[in-house]
Amino acid sequence: MERLTKGRDAQIVQQRAFTLIELLVVIAIIAILAALLFPALANAKERARRTTCRSNLRQFILAIHMYGNEHGEAASPQTRPSQGMNTRLSSRGRQDRS
Repeated sequence: MERLTKGRDAQIVQQRAFTLIELLVVIAIIAILAALLFPALANAKERARRTTCRSNLRQFILAIHMYGNEHGEAASPQTRPSQGMNTRLSSRGRQDRS
């Protein structure tokens, strides 16, 4: 129940809650801002994944080189140019053309 007063007390009595429309407008604004932010977050996640992959690959290559240096072997097996990248080892250990 409101009482009718004048001056400073009138301002305190006049306070009211949010209406449903105001609440829906605020929710809509937050949803729009979130929708604008999602692509940026997806890009950052993809860049982080690429960086992690690049770091893992670098560590793997360093480990291969370190192993080769310790055991006096070449870091990678020597292949003939005719074989190229289309060779793979079969289950028996010999090279197959694919």
